[in-house]
Amino acid sequence: MAAPIVAAMKSAAILGAALLALSSPAHAQTDPHQWLEAVDAPASLAWVARENARSTAALRGDPRYQRLHDEAFAILSADDRIPTLEFVGEGLFTFWQNRDHVRGVWQRTSLKRYQAGVPQWEPVLDIDALARAEKANWVFKGADCLGPAYRRCLVRLSDGGKDAVEVREFDLTTKRFVDDGFRLPEGKQSVEWLDPDTLIFSRAADGATESGYGYIVRSLKRGQRLSEAVEIFRGQPTDVSVAPHVYEDAQGRKVVVVERGTDFFHSQFHLVTPTGMRPLAIPERASVHGFVDGMLIVQTRQAWTPPGGAAVPSGSLAAMAPDGGPVEVLFTPGQRVALDEVAVTDGRVVAVAYDNVRGQIMSFARGPRGWTRTALPAADNAAVTITSASHVDDRVLYTVEGFLDATQLKLADAATGAGSTLKQMPPRFKAAGLTVEQFEATSKDGARIPYFLVRRKDVALSGGTPTLLHAYGGFQISKTPIYEATVGKLWLERGGAYAVANIRGGGEFGPAWHEAALNENRQRAFDDFHAVAEDLIGRKVTSPRRLGIYGRSNGGLLMGVAMTQRPDLFNAVVIESPPLDMLRYHALPAGASWIGEYGDPKLPDEAAWIAAYSPYQALKPGVNYPLAYITTNTKDDRVHPGHARKFAARLGELGAPFLYYENTEGGHANAADPGADAVRWAMHYTYLMQRLMD
Repeated sequence: MAAPIVAAMKSAAILGAALLALSSPAHAQTDPHQWLEAVDAPASLAWVARENARSTAALRGDPRYQRLHDEAFAILSADDRIPTLEFVGEGLFTFWQNRDHVRGVWQRTSLKRYQAGVPQWEPVLDIDALARAEKANWVFKGADCLGPAYRRCLVRLSDGGKDAVEVREFDLTTKRFVDDGFRLPEGKQSVEWLDPDTLIFSRAADGATESGYGYIVRSLKRGQRLSEAVEIFRGQPTDVSVAPHVYEDAQGRKVVVVERGTDFFHSQFHLVTPTGMRPLAIPERASVHGFVDGMLIVQTRQAWTPPGGAAVPSGSLAAMAPDGGPVEVLFTPGQRVALDEVAVTDGRVVAVAYDNVRGQIMSFARGPRGWTRTALPAADNAAVTITSASHVDDRVLYTVEGFLDATQLKLADAATGAGSTLKQMPPRFKAAGLTVEQFEATSKDGARIPYFLVRRKDVALSGGTPTLLHAYGGFQISKTPIYEATVGKLWLERGGAYAVANIRGGGEFGPAWHEAALNENRQRAFDDFHAVAEDLIGRKVTSPRRLGIYGRSNGGLLMGVAMTQRPDLFNAVVIESPPLDMLRYHALPAGASWIGEYGDPKLPDEAAWIAAYSPYQALKPGVNYPLAYITTNTKDDRVHPGHARKFAARLGELGAPFLYYENTEGGHANAADPGADAVRWAMHYTYLMQRLMD
């Protein structure tokens, strides 16, 4: 256990009571910046406007900004970029944004036309036109279409990019919303088709958990008022969320599973039957990915010994019948090998695994002698991402890419393994002269932490290269070698180096890699990140004067900790959409859902280990902090903007330099439009150039 945590835990009895007071509503009396948590209050927005004006002048006033913006916008709105395709019945659908459709248009074509290179996209739903007609700030959040006819869909619309959505029934034949069709008002909700005339859903408006999600599952018949929906299952307000899932296999067998999330990583699974609910013997740290040949497909995140069966290792892929019977194992992890994505086709299971953070894709089929595996085409040293799996046959769409290798969209038959490249994205930056290397740093406790480094081959290692280091380190999310066009064009082409650290807390090496940095062991992720920074400096790739770091969301927390624990290592810190007041994160929407990751600030012992690193409380007078660039979104209803606001205000109170910018829309996903995203990236890289290249 790291020394700072040990010291904090020794004083937990005394410190805990004080920290509990800090995390309570009375904390407003001791936190002079808590008023900034009022998202839309006039005083808060006036503060944001002042800081935005200051940062806009400093960054957009830089003569480099406009070119960076134009280059980013060209990448984000390019007509020859690879669309994110989705199988909907026999058709291919995509959501497309460009100069003419900044909010985007949902459109379709056939696979045959797309393979021939003449897709002739047919508009289905124009979000720009809808927003104009309804005078609304709509952001498209996807659609769920009901098979086997695939005529009716549930379209999700968000106000400005929030996670909360309005759900409307849409007809793909008429390309119109259905008159008197299903329509659920805005809220955080999980909605699925039960049959053509019935929905099953949970809505926060019916009863919200402490995390802000629904915990009551109900069904709604066509023609019923929402108030007439019938309750099927009720969780507890202390749960994170409760959501229904409807699965159907190729033989037409249907199962309905209710997942009760007791915390972010633990769930109880219940089968909906004609006689009521029945618990499923699935481990609580697991995910259900679909239904194939009468079997539920389960990804385990803990060791599992099913009733009457053999042990299943953590990180495995398994299949089980809803009514019981032997559990069948499809895949077990190896050393430094981890299962990543899982999807199901009509009759197959498709999975991506990583071997030392290098991707491979495979499919599994169930036969008389068990499950057989078929490899699908990929590439060495690449990231692989499943885009869509068909539910009318066994086709699968996926992408293959590398740091210097532009993304390829591939189509494969999961049954035979035969595949082809449907589209190759043109290179977005000059990769000639660049090299990708993989190194390992040694963390404080001796753990080996891999990281990738992209740099110019012809530059001597003298410590002078401006270097951007990125990591995430949480929620079992992996950082893989993807083709980041904005990084290449805006940073690598200008002589910078780029490093990606695979620190603990992520999923690069399976559940154990994640669990190693949970709760009281969180400091390990931070120590890993510091170790990679020190390794870059020790190899003379860069120096503290030329080293900058970037992270968002949980990665933004990582940046705040790095800045406060090791300000000597960095000269630039981009902190985006971050949780930073970790003693109050549970009290801000939707922070309570993360208690399984970070611990519970309401409990004195756990508040003690959180206090050992919480960036907001760690800011102290007299410390020479690097000038940070802190940015977030007003409409972010996943990580509350109050975190970033208060951190910036505290820096100002201390007289420490900082820049703060808050976008007014886009939500946590920054998904409003390519124009806003171009502004975002141009401001990031203008700041990084000012700090690391000037």
